Amino acid sequence: MYQAVTRMISVTVEPRYLPDRSEPSNNQYFWAYSVEIENRGPKPVQLKRRHWIITDARGHKQEVKGAGVVGEEPIINPGESFSYTSGCPLETPGGFMVGAYTMISEDGDSFTVDIPAFSLDTPAQRRILN
Repeated sequence: MYQAVTRMISVTVEPRYLPDRSEPSNNQYFWAYSVEIENRGPKPVQLKRRHWIITDARGHKQEVKGAGVVGEEPIINPGESFSYTSGCPLETPGGFMVGAYTMISEDGDSFTVDIPAFSLDTPAQRRILN
């Protein structure tokens, strides 16, 4: 598991390789990653945007930006969390992801929450995270 905490918002990510959705002979590898966003602060926050940087084993980067996550812009109350699972395809047997969420507090304050860098590894791949 990988974790980052920004302004009392904890983001925990757990990636896992999905061999049944991958075809290494065709350079197709697929991972699922589960994310838990926990509000440890005193006020509700709403997740408005996401920004991912996905880097494969060749160093090729892809940026993904958009509203919310998995079609939602959840409000996370103090002491509560929001969890979701998504996926990432790569053409290499490894890589990593890192990113940020844009949150807004109930008083309209917009701020960025770090998503920790995490490694995408196949079972045979040596873990490398720079």
